[in-house]
Amino acid sequence: MRLRALLETEALGLRLLGGEDELDRTVRGVMTTDLRDPSRYLSGGELVLTGLAWRRNSADSEPFVRILASAGVAGLAAGEAELGDIPDDLVSACVRNRLPLFAVNEDVAFATITEYVVRQVSGERAGDLAAVVDRHRRLMTSGPAGGGPDVVLDLLTTDLDLRAWVLSPTGRQIAGAGEPLASGICAALAGEHLAAVRTGRRGPHRISIQGITYSLFPIRGHSRGAAGPAARDVRETVLSDWLLAVEADAGDWPAERLDLLQGVTQLIAVERDRRDAARTVRRRLAQEVLELVQTGAAPAEIAARLRVAAPVLLPGLGAAPHWQVVVARVDWDSGDIPGGPVAQSLLEEILVDPSVSGPEPSDRIAVAHAGDEAIALVPLPSLSGDAGEDKGPDSALHADELLATVRDPLAAGLADDGRLTLGVSAAVHSAEGLRGALEEARHARRVAAARPGRVCAAGHHELASHVLLLPFVPDDVRRAFTARLLDPLRDYDRRHRAELIPTLEAFLDCDGSWTRCATRLHLHVNTLRYRVGRIEQLTARDLSRLEDKLDFFLALRMS
Repeated sequence: MRLRALLETEALGLRLLGGEDELDRTVRGVMTTDLRDPSRYLSGGELVLTGLAWRRNSADSEPFVRILASAGVAGLAAGEAELGDIPDDLVSACVRNRLPLFAVNEDVAFATITEYVVRQVSGERAGDLAAVVDRHRRLMTSGPAGGGPDVVLDLLTTDLDLRAWVLSPTGRQIAGAGEPLASGICAALAGEHLAAVRTGRRGPHRISIQGITYSLFPIRGHSRGAAGPAARDVRETVLSDWLLAVEADAGDWPAERLDLLQGVTQLIAVERDRRDAARTVRRRLAQEVLELVQTGAAPAEIAARLRVAAPVLLPGLGAAPHWQVVVARVDWDSGDIPGGPVAQSLLEEILVDPSVSGPEPSDRIAVAHAGDEAIALVPLPSLSGDAGEDKGPDSALHADELLATVRDPLAAGLADDGRLTLGVSAAVHSAEGLRGALEEARHARRVAAARPGRVCAAGHHELASHVLLLPFVPDDVRRAFTARLLDPLRDYDRRHRAELIPTLEAFLDCDGSWTRCATRLHLHVNTLRYRVGRIEQLTARDLSRLEDKLDFFLALRMS
């Protein structure tokens, strides 16, 4: 389609500000962005929609327009909702770079323009595919006539014989056509997608699993995910964007079919944005409760807010639930990227049961963010005995279980410059306990941060032992302490393959019991005594003494 056709469509609310001689340019697609440099997502021929959040001063317009012109985009449409009138410096920059510029009336949503362009472009390129795209419009409807992403994927199957699934960044299946994918395959697809995005590869990405080839298409929300419209770095959205996995090799597809799939991802992105907007109420509830807790508000005031939150998060619940607090933090090696919004979006995903498909479970999660950390308020239904007494929560969260199925995909997204640490509190049943639960979750997260690895978690049960102290030991003290005790054993193991370190770990784990340790290691007791004697000789320690046992125990934990 031509730019001129867009201008002549009154419902789109476009007003030409410059480039009248270029209106015969062909539009091949549409992209919404507020990145200062969106070049990696441009392939040429797009109508670019922007809310101007990238513009901080007049000097920003020329570089932004030059990037678009170099990429060969068809035109630029700027929304008036953010700044009112379109700045003169942007108009001038577009004139100098011969880039047609439109103003979008503030009453017209970008989603309306996106849907129209996708439908028209696909229709003009291939008549049979146009029918598919036209029916995909049902994605944009609500109520019984809609159906969301599942309708889109069903149509891909029936009309184009393509099996496809919408996955979250952790590999949870949000929608799918036909049989659901195995959880291991979903995790592998998500991990490959995140790794490809982090290395800057352009989609679709292809991966072969168990002899089947999948093509992965990113689904980028028009609001640019949790990081908001002013996102400047891929790390701000990589852990929140959905992806479309298609069981096919897109490497030899014609341009028409690739365009169709790109159009489908744009339609699903509109639905994603709609569901993100629906989280606003729950986020606000969590933020209000968090502010009350941190400012030391009266328990009665906090309890009143919890009574408001409970029906929203657990509709139909008769009694007040128990609550747990989960704290997460995402840290990048370069400190110029805000971690709080990224952790908020990620925590909303992690707290959904990975075995449950669809977007609805996330509608029960309330997460706020303060600074660089995200804080989740998680309601837990209670069990009641025969006499109606409260027997505690029946579905309490456990730190290790939360990350069990998502660790690998998230590690791929964090790559070699990011870390996710997470702490989980014990369950509390009243407003009085919420402040303690928050501090408990924060302490647990610090314990997790002291561990090696890109994705780490710790729970409240670890705070009652030596583990609580270890994160506060300076790094140089840790290294010196562990080297003095364990380096002689490691060196000996390397030279003689004697397995002294595993023997030491097993001996301490068996509380110094010769019989149990020998049984566990499948050794004769005399062989075990020889190894322990060698450990004592190399370290000048006595494993019959409590103090020396404790030193070895702590050294192993800190290593």
